Amino acid sequence: MSASHSVQVKEAPYYYVPADSAHPVRTSVTMLLILVGAVTWINHVPYGQYLFLFGLLALFINLYQWFGDAIRESESGMNSKRIDLSYRWGMGWFIFSEVMFFAAFFGSLWYAREVTTPWLSDMDHQLLLWPGFTGQWPNLGPAGIVSHFETIGPFWLPTINTLLLLTSGLTLTLSHHALRANHRKSTIFWLFVTVVLGFTFVFFQAEEYIHAYTELNLRFDSGIYGSLFFMLTGFHGFHVILGATMLTVILIRLLRGHFTADHHFGFEGAAWYWHFVDVVWLGLYLFVYWF
Repeated sequence: MSASHSVQVKEAPYYYVPADSAHPVRTSVTMLLILVGAVTWINHVPYGQYLFLFGLLALFINLYQWFGDAIRESESGMNSKRIDLSYRWGMGWFIFSEVMFFAAFFGSLWYAREVTTPWLSDMDHQLLLWPGFTGQWPNLGPAGIVSHFETIGPFWLPTINTLLLLTSGLTLTLSHHALRANHRKSTIFWLFVTVVLGFTFVFFQAEEYIHAYTELNLRFDSGIYGSLFFMLTGFHGFHVILGATMLTVILIRLLRGHFTADHHFGFEGAAWYWHFVDVVWLGLYLFVYWF
């Protein structure tokens, strides 16, 4: 997110290698604290939630310092075209790993719906394993062991969120074109609108979850449907939060005078990620809410 610089200096003719840093080790320790805190919290250990929150705070502080160092290196002109290319490849492979991540969950949804459910409702399984199991989707499990729940259709919150994300992709593109044209005020304005739309999406998704739990009895333990619904939409919501946070950092950097029309991969990398989040949501909107 920092492979660009607004300071007009002679480009470094080498591949800049930062000095030894404690940031990776510190980040690993904070992530360990978060995981241990989460496990102990779930198991009702008294100090678990405090350890989790402490690790989370320490992670944010360390990432702030780490990204700050990378930004200062970029703004001081230490990054050559080789570094810029490395950032592009790194971001590209990161997004590819995210594609595979969501492909696994979409594959699970397809397998549960199109393979497992019909298979378990055939005559052999009806007689030997789970009598009375129906092959409809969603289902209440064998012998109705899952509490009755209602599903969430596309209207209206999912559709509103779809419009929000599609609009945010448009405003982000307008911001990018403004930056390339060196119109900084327009760049900042459209990026600000994008960030607002992103966090508004998160707010409406929280409203949807509250509605699901309190009125529809749709929970994470509502069989395979409930598990996949919350895993898919929940992880996507987390990625929206992450993407909106990235764009917020870029917005702050723009306000501080960072980036130029020719050097702004920090902006581009965050934009790539946001467009990826948009595309994933379209898949969720179709296969989770409509089909």
